[in-house]
Amino acid sequence: MTAPWGHLARYNRLANETLYEACARLSDEERRRDLGAFFRSVHGTLNHLLLGDRIWMTRFEGGSHPSTDLGGMLHDDFVELRAARVVMDSRIERFFADLPRGFAAGTIRYLNNSGFTSEDPLDVLLPHFFNHQTHHRAQIHTLLSQLGQDPPVLDLHRVLRPNPA
Repeated sequence: MTAPWGHLARYNRLANETLYEACARLSDEERRRDLGAFFRSVHGTLNHLLLGDRIWMTRFEGGSHPSTDLGGMLHDDFVELRAARVVMDSRIERFFADLPRGFAAGTIRYLNNSGFTSEDPLDVLLPHFFNHQTHHRAQIHTLLSQLGQDPPVLDLHRVLRPNPA
Protein backbone atom coordinates (compact mmCIF):
# COMPACT_ATOMS: atom_id res chain seq x y z
CA MET A 1 0.00 0.00 0.00
CA THR A 2 3.01 2.35 0.37
CA ALA A 3 3.79 2.41 -3.38
CA PRO A 4 0.98 4.69 -4.64
CA TRP A 5 1.52 7.16 -1.81
CA GLY A 6 5.27 7.20 -2.41
CA HIS A 7 4.69 7.89 -6.12
CA LEU A 8 2.30 10.71 -5.27
CA ALA A 9 4.77 12.20 -2.78
CA ARG A 10 7.51 12.14 -5.43
CA TYR A 11 5.14 13.65 -8.00
CA ASN A 12 4.20 16.34 -5.48
CA ARG A 13 7.85 17.33 -5.04
CA LEU A 14 8.64 17.34 -8.75
CA ALA A 15 5.45 19.21 -9.68
CA ASN A 16 6.17 21.82 -7.01
CA GLU A 17 9.74 22.26 -8.25
CA THR A 18 8.40 22.78 -11.78
CA LEU A 19 5.68 25.16 -10.65
CA TYR A 20 7.98 27.24 -8.44
CA GLU A 21 10.42 27.55 -11.33
CA ALA A 22 7.62 29.03 -13.44
CA CYS A 23 6.50 31.31 -10.59
CA ALA A 24 10.07 32.55 -10.09
CA ARG A 25 9.90 34.09 -13.59
CA LEU A 26 7.13 36.41 -12.38
CA SER A 27 7.84 39.74 -10.79
CA ASP A 28 6.92 40.10 -7.14
CA GLU A 29 4.08 42.40 -8.18
CA GLU A 30 2.73 39.76 -10.58
CA ARG A 31 2.97 36.99 -7.95
CA ARG A 32 0.98 39.15 -5.52
CA ARG A 33 -1.59 40.51 -7.97
CA ASP A 34 -5.15 39.78 -6.87
CA LEU A 35 -6.60 37.81 -9.78
CA GLY A 36 -9.79 36.80 -8.00
CA ALA A 37 -8.63 33.33 -6.99
CA PHE A 38 -9.86 31.92 -3.68
CA PHE A 39 -6.53 32.87 -2.08
CA ARG A 40 -6.34 35.92 -4.36
CA SER A 41 -2.90 35.59 -5.93
CA VAL A 42 -0.17 33.17 -6.93
CA HIS A 43 1.70 34.01 -3.72
CA GLY A 44 -1.41 33.63 -1.57
CA THR A 45 -2.23 30.26 -3.13
CA LEU A 46 1.34 28.99 -2.73
CA ASN A 47 1.19 30.00 0.95
CA HIS A 48 -2.14 28.25 1.44
CA LEU A 49 -0.81 25.06 -0.12
CA LEU A 50 2.20 25.06 2.20
CA LEU A 51 -0.01 25.74 5.22
CA GLY A 52 -2.40 22.92 4.30
CA ASP A 53 0.50 20.51 3.90
CA ARG A 54 1.91 21.60 7.27
CA ILE A 55 -1.44 20.98 8.97
CA TRP A 56 -2.00 17.54 7.42
CA MET A 57 1.58 16.34 7.86
CA THR A 58 1.49 17.30 11.53
CA ARG A 59 -1.70 15.29 11.91
CA PHE A 60 -0.36 12.31 9.94
CA GLU A 61 2.74 12.29 12.15
CA GLY A 62 0.58 12.10 15.28
CA GLY A 63 0.67 15.73 16.32
CA SER A 64 -1.98 18.38 16.47
CA HIS A 65 -2.07 21.67 14.63
CA PRO A 66 -4.01 24.64 15.97
CA SER A 67 -6.99 25.90 14.07
CA THR A 68 -5.77 28.68 11.82
CA ASP A 69 -6.71 31.07 9.07
CA LEU A 70 -6.27 28.98 5.91
CA GLY A 71 -5.36 32.15 4.03
CA GLY A 72 -2.68 33.06 6.55
CA MET A 73 0.67 34.21 5.24
CA LEU A 74 3.45 31.86 6.35
CA HIS A 75 6.15 33.55 4.28
CA ASP A 76 5.82 37.01 2.81
CA ASP A 77 9.08 36.63 0.91
CA PHE A 78 8.99 34.35 -2.18
CA VAL A 79 12.55 33.05 -1.65
CA GLU A 80 11.70 32.04 1.93
CA LEU A 81 8.42 30.49 0.78
CA ARG A 82 10.22 28.46 -1.88
CA ALA A 83 12.83 27.26 0.64
CA ALA A 84 10.06 26.21 3.06
CA ARG A 85 8.34 24.35 0.20
CA VAL A 86 11.54 22.37 -0.45
CA VAL A 87 11.74 21.40 3.23
CA MET A 88 8.07 20.39 3.31
CA ASP A 89 8.31 18.32 0.15
CA SER A 90 11.29 16.46 1.59
CA ARG A 91 9.30 15.81 4.76
CA ILE A 92 6.36 14.50 2.73
CA GLU A 93 8.56 12.21 0.63
CA ARG A 94 10.33 10.74 3.66
CA PHE A 95 7.05 10.11 5.46
CA PHE A 96 5.33 8.41 2.54
CA ALA A 97 8.40 6.39 1.55
CA ASP A 98 8.12 4.43 4.79
CA LEU A 99 4.51 4.41 5.97
CA PRO A 100 3.91 2.29 9.05
CA ARG A 101 2.19 -1.02 8.26
CA GLY A 102 -1.57 -0.59 8.31
CA PHE A 103 -1.33 3.21 8.47
CA ALA A 104 -3.84 3.81 5.65
CA ALA A 105 -6.41 1.62 7.44
CA GLY A 106 -6.47 3.88 10.51
CA THR A 107 -8.28 7.07 11.40
CA ILE A 108 -7.22 10.49 12.62
CA ARG A 109 -9.07 12.53 15.20
CA TYR A 110 -8.38 16.26 14.95
CA LEU A 111 -9.73 19.73 15.56
CA ASN A 112 -10.64 21.18 12.18
CA ASN A 113 -10.28 24.80 11.13
CA SER A 114 -13.90 25.50 12.06
CA GLY A 115 -13.17 24.44 15.64
CA PHE A 116 -15.01 21.11 15.45
CA THR A 117 -13.54 17.77 16.41
CA SER A 118 -13.51 15.39 13.46
CA GLU A 119 -12.44 11.81 13.00
CA ASP A 120 -11.84 10.63 9.47
CA PRO A 121 -10.46 7.46 7.94
CA LEU A 122 -7.02 7.72 6.42
CA ASP A 123 -8.21 5.97 3.27
CA VAL A 124 -10.17 9.20 2.67
CA LEU A 125 -7.65 11.68 4.10
CA LEU A 126 -4.62 10.45 2.16
CA PRO A 127 -6.28 10.92 -1.26
CA HIS A 128 -7.62 14.27 -0.01
CA PHE A 129 -4.11 15.37 0.93
CA PHE A 130 -2.70 14.73 -2.54
CA ASN A 131 -5.84 15.91 -4.34
CA HIS A 132 -5.72 19.20 -2.39
CA GLN A 133 -2.19 19.80 -3.65
CA THR A 134 -3.18 19.09 -7.26
CA HIS A 135 -6.28 21.28 -6.97
CA HIS A 136 -4.29 24.33 -5.87
CA ARG A 137 -1.45 23.74 -8.33
CA ALA A 138 -4.12 23.80 -11.04
CA GLN A 139 -5.33 27.16 -9.74
CA ILE A 140 -1.80 28.53 -9.93
CA HIS A 141 -1.50 27.06 -13.42
CA THR A 142 -4.52 29.13 -14.44
CA LEU A 143 -3.18 32.24 -12.70
CA LEU A 144 0.08 31.90 -14.65
CA SER A 145 -1.96 31.88 -17.87
CA GLN A 146 -3.84 34.98 -16.73
CA LEU A 147 -0.49 36.68 -16.16
CA GLY A 148 0.57 35.89 -19.74
CA GLN A 149 2.96 33.09 -18.82
CA ASP A 150 3.12 29.65 -20.39
CA PRO A 151 2.22 27.34 -17.50
CA PRO A 152 4.35 24.22 -17.15
CA VAL A 153 3.22 20.69 -17.90
CA LEU A 154 2.11 19.14 -14.61
CA ASP A 155 0.53 15.90 -15.82
CA LEU A 156 1.50 13.17 -13.37
CA HIS A 157 2.82 10.75 -15.99
CA ARG A 158 4.91 13.47 -17.71
CA VAL A 159 6.29 14.79 -14.44
CA LEU A 160 7.27 11.30 -13.25
CA ARG A 161 8.40 10.17 -16.72
CA PRO A 162 9.34 13.31 -18.68
CA ASN A 163 11.16 11.48 -21.48
CA PRO A 164 9.71 7.99 -21.79
CA ALA A 165 11.68 5.57 -23.91
